Amino acid sequence: MAANISAEQFIGMSGSGYSIGLAIASYEWMSALTLIIVGKYFLPVFISKGIYTIPEFVEQRFNKNLKTILAVFWIGLYVFVNLTSVLYLGGLALQTILGIPLIYSILGLALFALVYSIYGGLSAVVWTDVIQVFFLIVGGLITTVIAVLYIGGADGLLGGLSRMAAAAPDHFTMILNQDNPQFMNLPGIAVLIGGLWVANLYYWGFNQYIIQRTLAANLLVKPRKVLFLQHF
Repeated sequence: MAANISAEQFIGMSGSGYSIGLAIASYEWMSALTLIIVGKYFLPVFISKGIYTIPEFVEQRFNKNLKTILAVFWIGLYVFVNLTSVLYLGGLALQTILGIPLIYSILGLALFALVYSIYGGLSAVVWTDVIQVFFLIVGGLITTVIAVLYIGGADGLLGGLSRMAAAAPDHFTMILNQDNPQFMNLPGIAVLIGGLWVANLYYWGFNQYIIQRTLAANLLVKPRKVLFLQHF
C-alpha cells in the first residue's frame, strides 16, 4: 500500500472523484480482495522459484525472448506513464501550494528520488515508503476532515456530508447506471466482474515496482514450508 499511494491517488483520483464520484474507489477497495488472492496463490509460487523480478519468472516459465519483451515494455511503461505522471502531479502540487515553478518542482522531485534511491538502494526506497505512508494517510484524513468541516460550516462534519449528498447524490453511488454521464469511464457492474479484476491482478501481482518489495525481502522459511510452497 505504501508503494501504491502517491500523487496519482492524492491528485489524480481526487480529480476522478470530483468528476465521477465515490465509484472511482472501486479500484482501491477491490485491491483488498486482489491482495488476498496474490498473497495466497501467486506469492508462494514466486517465492518457491526464488525469483527477484517478474521478467525473471517469465523467463523460467516461458523463454528469454518473452522476458526481454516484457522487461522493455515495463521499462517504457514506467518511464513514460508512471514516472512522468507522478512527477508532473507532484510538481503541480508544489507549484500550487508553495509557488515553485512547475519545471523546478519536477526536476527537484526527480533529483531527490534519484539521490536516495542510488545511495540507499531498495532498502532506502522501502523505508521511505514506510515513513511517508503514515504522513500520507494521516494528511489525507486531516485534509478530508478540514474540507468537509468547511462545507458543513456551523453544522460540522455531519452537516458537510449531508450538504454534499444533497448537492451531488449521484456522486455517492458506488455502481454507475447507464444513464450516468460517466458510465463509459466506469461501466457499472461490468467493472466489478470484468476488466477491473484483470487490471488489479496485473497491478498488485505482476507490476514489478509494486511486488518487488516482497520479491526482494529477506525471506526465511522452514524446510517443510518450502516443500509446501513447491507443491503449488
